[in-house]
Amino acid sequence: MQKLSILGGGESGVGAAVLAKQQGYAVFVSDKSTIKTKYKAILDEHEIPWENGKHTEEKILSAPTIVKSPGIPEHVPIVQKAIEKGIAVISEIEFAFGFTKSTLIGITGSNGKTTVTNMIYHILKNAGLSVSMAGNIGDSFAYQVATNPKEIYVLELSSFQLDGIVNFRPNIAVITSITPDHLDRYNYEFEKYIYSKFQITKNQTEEDYLIYNADEESITNWIDHHEVKAQKLPMSSKSISRVNSICKQNNNIEININNKLFSMSLENLNVQGEHNAKNAMASSAVAKLLQIRKHTIRESMESFQGVEHRLEKVSQIDQVTFINDSKATNINATYYALDSMKHPTIWILGGVDKGNDYHELLPLVNEKVKSIICLGVDNSRIIEAYGNVVDELFETTSMQEAVAMAKHLAEANDQVLLSPACASFDLFENYEDRGRQFKDAVRKLA
Repeated sequence: MQKLSILGGGESGVGAAVLAKQQGYAVFVSDKSTIKTKYKAILDEHEIPWENGKHTEEKILSAPTIVKSPGIPEHVPIVQKAIEKGIAVISEIEFAFGFTKSTLIGITGSNGKTTVTNMIYHILKNAGLSVSMAGNIGDSFAYQVATNPKEIYVLELSSFQLDGIVNFRPNIAVITSITPDHLDRYNYEFEKYIYSKFQITKNQTEEDYLIYNADEESITNWIDHHEVKAQKLPMSSKSISRVNSICKQNNNIEININNKLFSMSLENLNVQGEHNAKNAMASSAVAKLLQIRKHTIRESMESFQGVEHRLEKVSQIDQVTFINDSKATNINATYYALDSMKHPTIWILGGVDKGNDYHELLPLVNEKVKSIICLGVDNSRIIEAYGNVVDELFETTSMQEAVAMAKHLAEANDQVLLSPACASFDLFENYEDRGRQFKDAVRKLA
C-alpha cells in the first residue's frame, strides 16, 4: 500500500486525507498546531491516523509523497528535510487533480479572484450545470472530488496553492491582477510572486484558454517574455481592436471570441465599481467559452449579490454608513475600497504587514480619509506613513474598541470603512473572523 503524508490538518489537509484513503493510500496527517475538533472528527470517521502539536519525522518522511497545506512555508525544517530526501512535496490541488476528469476553471490574482470565482459559479449554477466552487473557498477540492464529484469545478487558487503544483492543468485559467502581496513569503521579491501566479498556465496546451488583465504591466511583461501555450484572451478597460479579446466600450462589456461578439451593459450590474467591471468581464468571458446562453449570462450578472467581506455594506446608524472590506489584505485591494468612497471616511486598518508600501495610498488618504483607526499589534509603519497626513490617528487592540472609536468620531453622512490592507493573524483567526467581528460590533451599536 502506497504511503502518503499530509502536513496540516486544516481544510485542504483533511480533504486530501479523505481522498487519499478513498484511493487506497496509507495516510498519515501531522499538524504542528492543534487540529480543530471538526477536522479531528472527519479523520476519525474515516479511520485516518493523525497527530497534532508535533511532527514525528520518522513517520512523515517514510512516504514518497507529502501533501503540504498552503499555509506552511517551504522553509520550515520538516519540509526542507523532505526536499533533501527527494520526497515530492505537492499541494492538495495537485493531488486532487490526479483523480478527476472534470472541466476545471482556475482563477488566481492578488485581488478579484474570490469575486470572479463566485460570479462564474453563479452563472453556471443558473445555467443548470453540475458545478461546484473549491480551492481557496468552501470545501476543499480534494474533499469534493472524494465525496461530491461535479462535472465542473471553479477553483479559486492562491499563489501558495500554485507553488505546489506539478501537473495541474485548468481548461480555462484567469489571472485577475498581480500586484505586490505576500512578499514576506517570497523574500520580498515581486518577480517570485509573479512567477507563482503564472504557474496556473504552465501546463496548459493550445486547447486551453488564459484570460488575463492586460491593463497591468506585471502581467503583460511576463507574457511578453515567457511562452504561453494556451489561447490568450486579454482583458482591458480600454478598447482592444482584435479578435479574441475582452474590453470595455461606452460602459458596455464587449467580448469577441472567434469573431463571435457578446455585449452587455455595465449599468445593469448589481455590483458597481471599476474593479467589478473587470470581474464581470472575466466571468462573462468564461461563461461564453463554456457556451452559456447570452440571456443567462446577463440575468446572472444582474442578480449577483457580491461577496461577503468585500465592500459589504453592514448598516447605517445615525446617518453613518459602516462598510466591511475585511478581505482587503493588501494595498491594492484597499486602493479600490478607498477609491469607491463617496463621503468623508473613517478608515480602520492594520494587522500583519506583508511588505506594504503605504505611501501608494497617500493621494487617496489625502482626498478621502478624515480619521484613521489602527487595529493591529504593531502599527508603527502605518503611523509613520499617515501620522502627519490625517488630523486624527488612534491605536486600538480589539474590534469592539475600533468600532466604538469610529462611532464616536463619525458625523452625519460619514462612512466607516474596515479595509485593513494587512493579513489578520495577529488579532484574528482569519479575515472572515475579522469581518464577522466588525459586523457584530456594528450591530451592537444600533
